[in-house]
Amino acid sequence: MHNKLLTVCLFLARTKIFIRHPRTLFATEDAFQVCKHKLATRIQAKYKGYRVKGDFVKQKEAATKIETCWRGLMARKEREKRAWAVKVIQKFIKGFMTRNEPSCNDNSEYLAYVRQNYLIRLRENLPKTVLEKDCWLTPPPIMKEASQLLKKLYVRQMVKKYIRGITAQRKQQLLLKEQTSSMFKGRKENYPLSVCRPFLDTRIGPEDISIKVLQMIRHEHIRYSVPVVKYDRNGFRPRVRQLIFTQEAAYLVEEAKIKQRIDYSSLKGVSVSNLSDNFLILHVTFDDIKQKGDLVLQCEYLFEALTKMSVIANKQNCIKVVQGSVRFDIQPGREGFVDFKSGQESMVYRAKNGHLMVVRLM
Repeated sequence: MHNKLLTVCLFLARTKIFIRHPRTLFATEDAFQVCKHKLATRIQAKYKGYRVKGDFVKQKEAATKIETCWRGLMARKEREKRAWAVKVIQKFIKGFMTRNEPSCNDNSEYLAYVRQNYLIRLRENLPKTVLEKDCWLTPPPIMKEASQLLKKLYVRQMVKKYIRGITAQRKQQLLLKEQTSSMFKGRKENYPLSVCRPFLDTRIGPEDISIKVLQMIRHEHIRYSVPVVKYDRNGFRPRVRQLIFTQEAAYLVEEAKIKQRIDYSSLKGVSVSNLSDNFLILHVTFDDIKQKGDLVLQCEYLFEALTKMSVIANKQNCIKVVQGSVRFDIQPGREGFVDFKSGQESMVYRAKNGHLMVVRLM
């Protein structure tokens, strides 16, 4: 309605508008009031777009310029870094080529790098115990003297630390192991297997020994006891026994009965084979009429028992490692033999010739 009215009542001149009726003026003003907010919003949006576009173009140009300058700077730094790396590599190559010559400008940095690298690797691969002292990192030629000094100092420090931390019981254990080594190392086949097995004070507790036996030897101090298998002198039948070492003598015990007493003064010697068996033969003298013949025993803790006996009886030089066959006295004028050999199966039996045959795995 307003549009039709405006069309009829408005006459446009070059610079003026002629309105015939007053209502046309009011209608025109009302239409302007309705549309002016939209017009203002559109003009504002156009202007803001123009301003923002201008700022964006400026920022883009600035960012492009900064990026170009930054890339140029990074490229120059990369070029300088590569040039420096080339010089360092060339210097190290020259230092490697002259590494065996006296220190100079060409090889000083390379030799310093070799020293530092060796010390770092040595720190990470130091021996953990005194037994690993030979596992020392091989030094380069320029570090041989320094490596020897460091090894000497480090081993001395480890020994000092070990000695300070060792207990009296552990020290006694090592002394016994040392004595065992002096008697059997390189002479008996199964000795290496016994090195890692610690010695105990005794293998039979007082509660496992008959009270009657304890009363019979109460005046003697029991130093060590161990279970053994005794083979009869006639027939070589195996018998389970207890071997008890006191301060004065060795006793072979069967439950509540003492089967044989051997004074240390009457103990001539002890024979063992060089194979991996656990047999020992105790040789005794026949000065006493009541004394029986030699003892043929089998002991699971052979090295421990022999070491304890050698210390208690002071018979270190009486233990002999023999090869092949061992002769023992059954009684005065009568003797027997124990033959040792290797085979495909472990066994102990009486041979046709009357000897006790001990066969161990090869």
